[in-house]
Amino acid sequence: MKLIIASNNAHKLVEIKAILGSMFEEILSLREAGIDHETIEDGETFLANAAKKAREIAQISGCCALADDSGLCVDALGGAPGIYSARYSGVHGDDKANNRKLLEELKDVPDEQRGAHFTCAIVLARPDGSQVEAEGYFYGRIAHGESGENGFGYDPLFYLPEYGCTSAQLSPEEKNRISHRSHALHKLLEELGKE
Repeated sequence: MKLIIASNNAHKLVEIKAILGSMFEEILSLREAGIDHETIEDGETFLANAAKKAREIAQISGCCALADDSGLCVDALGGAPGIYSARYSGVHGDDKANNRKLLEELKDVPDEQRGAHFTCAIVLARPDGSQVEAEGYFYGRIAHGESGENGFGYDPLFYLPEYGCTSAQLSPEEKNRISHRSHALHKLLEELGKE
């Protein structure tokens, strides 16, 4: 059985293959599958966006498709930036601008109120319209400045008290082992195992 990942992100592909590789004969990125398609993410939740992406790719490819949507939810900001994490500053994918805006929004917020978590929703859609869903979370708090060179996005600001560092200071292998995406993928694997 073939699985198409609704992404061309190489890091994401490695992580997904490591966890779901035993369930599928072949796992391909959109590019590897020869699919040039961009889903309009207009859902109001991570799960809605992931499901839309997965369903569209399953219909286009005639294969099982897996998509995820993830972002940062900050307690003091009522869950923002949430589904708008990648474009929080107004420009999609500008990590530095997003981090600057987040620090500005939290400048007067004390440590004990800077709790946050990453959420990852994953959906595996089949051509017959059925789907399997899972969500994973990664808890920490927002630091007062950036630290670390690994990772991307909000990782340099995402402080992990139990590790004494930000997620950008963890090795990629360590981060992948404990991340929201890893948790969601393992839950998905459990759900698939029940079928």
